[in-house]
Amino acid sequence: MKRSLMLFTVLSALASSSAMANADLAKAKNCMACHAVANKLVGPAYKDVAAKYAGQKDAENKLTAKVLKGGAGAWGAVPMPANPQVSDAEARTLVKWILAQK
Repeated sequence: MKRSLMLFTVLSALASSSAMANADLAKAKNCMACHAVANKLVGPAYKDVAAKYAGQKDAENKLTAKVLKGGAGAWGAVPMPANPQVSDAEARTLVKWILAQK
């Protein structure tokens, strides 16, 4: 019992620090200049992005491409520019984190 409780505590801490690490990555790559987790800024809130793409099998690939190459029209007239600071792996990490927002 103690062992499983300790394992749960460690796994919870790792999941929490991973979520924070991805928020820190979003800040470091200037994503948070236009986006926030819960509120629309220039671009949509990440929770709204997660809700819009929930259950779509190609969402991760589609959004990763948008982070890397930019996009327009999905959320209104303001286009999202490409982010040359973000590597393919970082874009995929960010998108996974975004899609996990509730």
